[in-house]
Amino acid sequence: MREVILNKANVELYKILKFEGLLSSGGEAKAAINAGLVKVNGEVETRKGRQINAGDVVEFAQQQLQITVI
Repeated sequence: MREVILNKANVELYKILKFEGLLSSGGEAKAAINAGLVKVNGEVETRKGRQINAGDVVEFAQQQLQITVI
């Protein structure tokens, strides 16, 4: 599991996937979310605008991101 440190809470899910390099663009990230390929806290998430906060775990393509906010 990789730790992701954010400087603010409430970041949209698709932005996390894009900025962490799991997908190369926001459009690809949104498509992956719409296809049901992304999990948040163990559950499939299909809302691309889902707000991600400290303590959330995002999973995609066999990678896990633990979110920390400072």
